[in-house]
Amino acid sequence: MGISLQKGQRISLSKEGAGLSKMMTGLGWDPVKEGSAQVDCDTSVLMLNAENKLEGIKNVVYFGNLSSKCGSVVHKGDNLTGKGEGDDEQIVVNLPLVPQNIRKLVFAANIYNCVKRNQHFGMIKNAFIRIVNMADNNEMARFSLTEDYAGQTSLIVAEIYRHNEEWKFAAIGQGSKAASLEEIIKTYK
Repeated sequence: MGISLQKGQRISLSKEGAGLSKMMTGLGWDPVKEGSAQVDCDTSVLMLNAENKLEGIKNVVYFGNLSSKCGSVVHKGDNLTGKGEGDDEQIVVNLPLVPQNIRKLVFAANIYNCVKRNQHFGMIKNAFIRIVNMADNNEMARFSLTEDYAGQTSLIVAEIYRHNEEWKFAAIGQGSKAASLEEIIKTYK
């Protein structure tokens, strides 16, 4: 078991995972009540430059674009329900392949069709993001989203960013009322 992080905490991935190159980020959640309406959380990664800006849609990895153009970020597929144990969606990041102009990877989650379905993050529980070093399959860090996100329809879950050529992980947990990935993207243009 890796380091358990609280909102706002940061760790050095370079120091925690000596020689870390390829990592898997697993995101998971459960419905609040069994038998309740299906909540479809979608995870995505926004690849940002030094100005925290997105340089085109090719730098957004999600269920509709499973791999970045450079191949450094790969989404392993969409989970429509969140049911079951462990990771519901996984994203693999190959750090040496991330282009030098990309300084930050933002991990976001939003609820698909949230307005039409009248759904929000208060309808899920046990949400988390974890980082696994793929060289040895050891979990390096985990951030459990324990706040009440009722009324929030999207989350900036975490960030992986370069700091003095070292990779770091930040537990963000910032909710918003953005109703779609497109609305999240607008904040980074």
